[in-house]
Amino acid sequence: VQLQACGGGLVQAGGSLRLSCVASGRSLYNMGWFRQAPGKEREFVARIRRSGGITDYADSVKGRFTISRNNGENTAFLQMNSLKPEDTAVYYCAGDYSNDYRYTQPSAYAYWGRGTLVTVSS
Repeated sequence: VQLQACGGGLVQAGGSLRLSCVASGRSLYNMGWFRQAPGKEREFVARIRRSGGITDYADSVKGRFTISRNNGENTAFLQMNSLKPEDTAVYYCAGDYSNDYRYTQPSAYAYWGRGTLVTVSS
């Protein structure tokens, strides 16, 4: 399975970006987004289950970010609105075939994309 993320870029605070992640192979059960800022650990942003479209978000992005997916195309999206400078990070797409209850942890995902840089200027 290969994941390819795109859509990052430079945006001013308050602006929006939409990230996309395309996965090869069979439809993944969980697809998620993580981010890693310089000098910090990789942190959970959001995830979406294949069945029922169940979503979960980090508190820091609730109400501003929306994760969605197209199961038929094994694609996930992250719509990011009202961006803040503290959202600046490399964003990684992740996926797994299992229903791992530890979905906020990077170790719950077997497959990762390379990451796309999001820079929010103040």
